[in-house]
Amino acid sequence: MANAADMHLDARFASDYNASDAKWNSPRRMMSMRRFGESSAEGASPDPPIGTVANTDQAWFDYLSDKEFDEVNFWAPSGKVTGRNLPRGSPFFFKLKAPHHAIGGFGFLGPISVVPLSLAWEAFGEKNGVPHLQAMVQSIHRYRGSSAAEPPSTTRQRDPLVGCRTILEPTFFPRDLWVRAPSDWSRNIVTSKTYPLDRGEGRRIWNECRDRAAHIRAARGADTHTRVADGEPPSRWGTEQTYRPRLGQGAFRLAVTEAYGRACAVTGEHSLPVLDSAHIRPFAEGGPHEVANGILLRTDLHRLYDRGYVTITPDYRFQVSPALREEFDNGRTYYQLERAGRDRGQIWLPERPEDRPDPELLAWHCETVFLG
Repeated sequence: MANAADMHLDARFASDYNASDAKWNSPRRMMSMRRFGESSAEGASPDPPIGTVANTDQAWFDYLSDKEFDEVNFWAPSGKVTGRNLPRGSPFFFKLKAPHHAIGGFGFLGPISVVPLSLAWEAFGEKNGVPHLQAMVQSIHRYRGSSAAEPPSTTRQRDPLVGCRTILEPTFFPRDLWVRAPSDWSRNIVTSKTYPLDRGEGRRIWNECRDRAAHIRAARGADTHTRVADGEPPSRWGTEQTYRPRLGQGAFRLAVTEAYGRACAVTGEHSLPVLDSAHIRPFAEGGPHEVANGILLRTDLHRLYDRGYVTITPDYRFQVSPALREEFDNGRTYYQLERAGRDRGQIWLPERPEDRPDPELLAWHCETVFLG
C-alpha cells in the first residue's frame, strides 16, 4: 500500500464498468452492505481501512490450505461470534498460533451469524475446514470440554449453536510464503485484533499478503478465482472504489436467512430445517449471489418456485399458477396461501429496503419461469 489513498484498496481492485452488467449495480444493491473503506455517512470522508488478524486453528488451516474454495467458514465452537461491527469486505488474516506465530493466509469478511450446527454444515460442508459433519461435532465437543459419546440431553446439545464468520475468496499461503505476525501481537489475545491498514504493522501485513497473493496467482495461472492482486474484475460486478468480494453459496444462504428474520417470506414459518434461501434468478442463469436475488422460502415452496408453479410478483405478492391444479388435480394448500396473501397484501419482507427482492429479478421470474 503506497499511501493513505489505498483505503480504497488500490486501483487494482476497481472493476471495469460493463454496461451489460449495469442492472446488477443499481443504487439499492450498492447499499446491501457497508464495505471496506466505505464512508459510514453520505458525503463524509471514508473510514480508515482496517483488517482483522485472528488466531486460527491449525487443523482448520491445514485442511483448507490445499483447496481452492470461493469461501470458507471461520467458525467459533463456543456459539458466539465477534466482529459484527466490522465492515464487510475488509481483509481478514489467518494468524497461526505457536510455534508458528505467522500469517498463513487471508480473505475478506462476509456475512456473520450464529446458527445451529446443522445449518452451518448444510451451508458450507467441507468449507468448515473438516471432512465430514462428525468431525465438526467432535471439534465442538473438544473445545467445550464435553464428550461426543455422551447422549445429548437437550436440543442445543444435539444441534449446538455455531458462530459463523464467512471469509470470502480466501488465499492460503504455502509455508515458505507465510508472513511474519505483528510485532506487537500479545500472547493475551484470545481471538483477534484489528489493525489500521494504512500504517504500521497493519500496512506491512496487508502489503506482504497482497504480494504473496500475486505470486500465487501467477503460479496458478489466470483461471484461478483469486483476483486480489490485479485488475481482473468479476464479470458480474460494476465499477466501485472499494473492493466488493462476491458471496459464495454458503454466505448467500446465511445472508438471506438473516435478512428475512429466519422466517419464510410467504408462510412465516420459523423452523430452520425446512427453510431454504431461494434464488430468484438462478446463479447458473446469470443471477448473482446477492440478498436482493434471494427469498427465504419453505422447502416445498422453494421447489414449486424453481419449477414455476408459484411466483412472487414485482409488487411482492404470492401467486400460484393454474398449472398446479391442472397437472396434479391438487394444490389446495397453496391456493389458500395465495388467498391469505391477498388479504395480507404482500409477502413478509426484510426490514432493510436494500435487502428486499429486486423487482426486475421478480419480473424476470414471472415472465420466464412462472407457468402463468
